[in-house]
Amino acid sequence: MNTASRQKLWRCRDHTLNLSNRTLIMGILNVTPDSFSDGGRFVTVDSAVQRALQMQEEGADIIDVGGESTRPGSQPVSEEAERNRVVPVIRRLARELDIPISIDTYKSRVADAALHAGASIINDISGCRFDAHMPRIAASHQAGLVLMHIKGEPKNMQVNPHYDDLMQEIMDYLQQSINTAASGGVDTSHIVIDPGIGFGKRLQDNFQILNELRTFQKLQRPILVGPSRKSFIGAVLDLPAEERLEGSIAAVTASIMNGADLVRVHDVEKIRRGVEIADAIIGKSELPTT
Repeated sequence: MNTASRQKLWRCRDHTLNLSNRTLIMGILNVTPDSFSDGGRFVTVDSAVQRALQMQEEGADIIDVGGESTRPGSQPVSEEAERNRVVPVIRRLARELDIPISIDTYKSRVADAALHAGASIINDISGCRFDAHMPRIAASHQAGLVLMHIKGEPKNMQVNPHYDDLMQEIMDYLQQSINTAASGGVDTSHIVIDPGIGFGKRLQDNFQILNELRTFQKLQRPILVGPSRKSFIGAVLDLPAEERLEGSIAAVTASIMNGADLVRVHDVEKIRRGVEIADAIIGKSELPTT
């Protein structure tokens, strides 16, 4: 049984991703020395490409390449440094992967270079707020565009964040981001929204977002959620990032049950198994015949 009344498609340059039949998985590839969970593990081109190919084999539908850590308290890196980290990796991946590549950046010139190197998607944590040229770059390449909510900037986003109406404020932010992107020439069929788990959120905010995720369906765009290994899981379980797999699977499952169309994760193979069960529970995927 498939509960989708009509196909939900995400257009990303030369790719059209069908989000109707199952939840898609975006595999995280940080080519940074300082990301909160896996910083320094994939800083060489060869190690990054090997990890991306492994994630594709494990069931990833998209590889999201990031060249700047956006963990709480992180400092921005230069445009040149970020570009030098990601472009050689993306250029290789474009030749070797069968799935789309996403560039995780809020800098339009980094995005432009990554798209020229072979990426198909821009994953912008600022929702086009940090760089006014991002919609134009996305539109010129007909790239997919993820618009995320963030309160503040990575360096200060966790310094006493406060909301009077959490869900409405995120909704308003994302709607404005959609309008900004559309005004810059981005067709809405290319847009996915992300409420920004852990980005300027208190502990209770993250759980409320997951519980009330369907609220964002009012924006009529596919929803991506990225809870993998994040600190709200560690706070409850009192575990370091590398021991948060079970918590990540639970958060991903809750996301899917409450309307997520895509999930962004580190542990692709193990979380894919949880995704398949969650999809089966909600009737999003066909059950095997017995």
